[in-house]
This record gives sequence, C-alpha cells and structure tokens, in this order.
Amino acid sequence: MNDLAIITCAITGVLTDPKQHPVPVTPEELAREAKIARDAGASVIHVHFRRQEDGKGHLPSWDPKVAADCVSAIRAAVPGIVINQTTGVVGAEVGGPLDCIRATRPEIAACNAGSLNYLKVKSDGGWAWPPILFDNPVDKVGKFLDVMKECNTRPEFECFDTGIVRSVGMYRKAKMYEGRLQYNFVMGVESGMPVEPELLPLLTRLAEDDAMWSVTAIGRENIWPLHRRAAELGGQLRTGVEDTFYLPDGKKTNSNGPLIETLAQYAREAGRKIASPDEARRLLGLS
Repeated sequence: MNDLAIITCAITGVLTDPKQHPVPVTPEELAREAKIARDAGASVIHVHFRRQEDGKGHLPSWDPKVAADCVSAIRAAVPGIVINQTTGVVGAEVGGPLDCIRATRPEIAACNAGSLNYLKVKSDGGWAWPPILFDNPVDKVGKFLDVMKECNTRPEFECFDTGIVRSVGMYRKAKMYEGRLQYNFVMGVESGMPVEPELLPLLTRLAEDDAMWSVTAIGRENIWPLHRRAAELGGQLRTGVEDTFYLPDGKKTNSNGPLIETLAQYAREAGRKIASPDEARRLLGLS
C-alpha cells in the first residue's frame, strides 16, 4: 500500500449551475477554491473551464484563452500545485480540448478511455435527460494521447465500466501509450459502475500491475464508504463539488474545503500521510 495519499480536488465540473450550487467559474473564483482545497490537503486540482459571459457560467468552454487564464490564476494562487485538466467532449470534434491542452500544458489530463451510454431514469419512468452516448472510440483516444505526449502531459485514464478498465492495458500493448498507467475508476454514473466498495478489489486486479489508481465517486452521502475503502486499499483519493455536494452526515457543503478535509481524515485513519504537491509529483513520476 502507498503510505502517501495523493488527494485530487475536482474543483468545479462541467455543467452545474453556479446560481444553484457552490461551483467556481471565473479565474479568480477557481484560484480561491484551489487555495482552500490545498489548505485542506489537496495536492492536485482537476479543472474544467466554463464560459465567462454573464449568465453563461453553467456552460463549458473550450476557449484556449479561458483555459490559460484559469490555469494561470490557480498556479499563481497555489504555487507548485499539480494541474489535472479535463478533456471530455461528446462527438468527433476534439480541436477545442486539444487546443486547451496545448495552451496550458498540464502535468496530467483526463483521457476518457471508452464509450458509455450516459443514462438516468426518473421515478416516473421517463429519461432524466435525452440518452447520450459519451463516445470515446480508439481513434479519438489516440488523438488525445498523441497531444498529451507532445505536451509532456500524463494521461489519467477515466474508466466508467470494467471493460474500459481492461481496454487501458490494450492501449499500452498496442503502443498507443508507453508510460506508467494511471487509472481513475468512475463510479456512480447510473449506467456505469455503481458506488460499491466491494468492486474495488476486482478493479485493481483488472488494472495493470504497475499502475496507480484513484476513484471518482458520484453521489451523495452513499459515496463515503467507497472513499474510505479506497484509502484503506492504497488508492489515490479524489472528491470536490464536481462529484458531490454532500458530506457524510448529509449536510451540503459550501465549498470544496470540507470535502477535501474529509478525504484527508480518511487517509490518516488508514495510517497514511497526505502528499504535498512535490511528493505527489515524485510518487506519480511526473517531470
């Protein structure tokens, strides 16, 4: 087990309405929340970008200038923090995410490793939203991996189901990626892997032997036993207002800080120390 626990703060997410929930949108807001998360124990900031026009902050942006302004503000507010950048987009057009990687050159970037029908059904039997295919075919994955290599960015392979976990090892065998593998098991999407601590031993067996892994747990207070188990098994830890607004007691958080503090507590209770950004870099093998 890794004695050091790397904590990632998923600081804002992609679509949540800032009028309804405590999600940062502007570079200044992101920088302030990043400082709160770092003070609570985070060494990595996973960042999405939002449109900056009035009334548009609930919508994603793939403007490289917006990305550069946001990342620069975070780096200025929290010197040395590790940036983990989003790339997820529906459809074949990936120019925006790739331009954002080139503009910011993050140390880590998400690489969605396979496709998933993104579904949820309401209690009345209707769809919560029109069914979406989050499409990540091999050629699309390859485009992201090529630009990440160009920018010296480590891919974090986002895995929404067990078959996707198994695919990641194939990417390395097929020479699409030749470095150390870093998995993120995304659990809690209704049509993907459920929030079940009992799944973690299976997922870690399916991952390559030399890999690092973490968990994204999406939900409410039901996610916290999964986080605790991840801490006990030596995984790296992640939470933030992208993934949940609720603390273990069911109360709604007012920022990322209390969520990260809870993960840090779980890590310490599992006998682990909280990694600093420099320790996270060494553990992950980042240059």
